[in-house]
Amino acid sequence: MDRSIDDFEEAFARESRVEEQRRRDLRVRAVNRSRARHIVKGEQRGRVRFGVLFLALTATVITVVVVMFETLAWLVGG
Repeated sequence: MDRSIDDFEEAFARESRVEEQRRRDLRVRAVNRSRARHIVKGEQRGRVRFGVLFLALTATVITVVVVMFETLAWLVGG
């Protein structure tokens, strides 16, 4: 009888350690997933910002070139 109780207690302690390790592993995986999502969101925001910057610079260049040539045509033709 004592031996079966000892076996039960050892099995319970072993199972508790396994369960604690599993919970630790799950926490680490959750932190890693969170960090990965944060990195991906940052990269997406960076791409959007770059696209907006590119469009703004392109529009500025086109506007300046058109105004410059219109002004030149007005001065020469005037």
